[in-house]
Amino acid sequence: MIIPIRCFTCGKLVADKWEEFIRRVRQGEPPDAVLTSLDIIRYCCRRMMLSHVNLIDDILPFSQHT
Repeated sequence: MIIPIRCFTCGKLVADKWEEFIRRVRQGEPPDAVLTSLDIIRYCCRRMMLSHVNLIDDILPFSQHT
């Protein structure tokens, strides 16, 4: 869906780094190097970024408009 604002485990802000992470990975940089350079060191925060699936664009057409 939408990237969570904070890590579920430790509470560190992760949403502000999402756009930069996606942009750099799409340009071909390895995800582990991008996460390290964005100061996402803890494995719980790395999990938040690596396991996120952006489904909002797939779900929006099915929302009811009243």
